[in-house]
Amino acid sequence: MDLVGAHEIREMLGGISKQRVHVITSHRNFPEPIAVLAMGKVWRRSDVEAWIRQHRPDSAGG
Repeated sequence: MDLVGAHEIREMLGGISKQRVHVITSHRNFPEPIAVLAMGKVWRRSDVEAWIRQHRPDSAGG
């Protein structure tokens, strides 16, 4: 299973700020994390990629 955390999501969205990633991942339409670890939340890469394609199509190429 390919998982991503906040850092990878920042990169997937073009290097946005840590604060912006927190806002985006806290929104009700963002996928639920698959787990919450001591280091933070983790998501399935495929769920995040699908969300980006739907909500941020300009970032979907990266």
